[in-house]
Amino acid sequence: MTYPAGFRYTKTHEWVAVEGKLGKVGLTNYAQTQLGDITFVELPQVGKELKQGQIFGVVESVKAASDSYTPAGGRVTAVNSRLESEPDLINRDPHGEGWIFELELRDPAELATLMDVTAYTRFAAEAEEGAKG
Repeated sequence: MTYPAGFRYTKTHEWVAVEGKLGKVGLTNYAQTQLGDITFVELPQVGKELKQGQIFGVVESVKAASDSYTPAGGRVTAVNSRLESEPDLINRDPHGEGWIFELELRDPAELATLMDVTAYTRFAAEAEEGAKG
């Protein structure tokens, strides 16, 4: 699997794509593959302040329910309301149409604590190997 090069990634398999002071957040392809068919996504409230690493919601699938964490702190400015009726958008297009929410970044320096595409690709491959073995 190839992951988008301009994104930053967490060890809990979320991504953030930054444009100016805004960050769009979603789950990685690795995360959606591990979860299986996604049946429900809890979206954060617009206007909510989130801290880096804070739980923003739950993603439920046929296999499990999983907490999801904010990659960087900020104020939620938009949510992907399509996920309310089409939660499987995350399965179909995890790095595109399956984004979960957008936030105005409080401290862009927090992004330096996240993995770039090279580090995350290696991290996901190691996690996959560990899951097999």
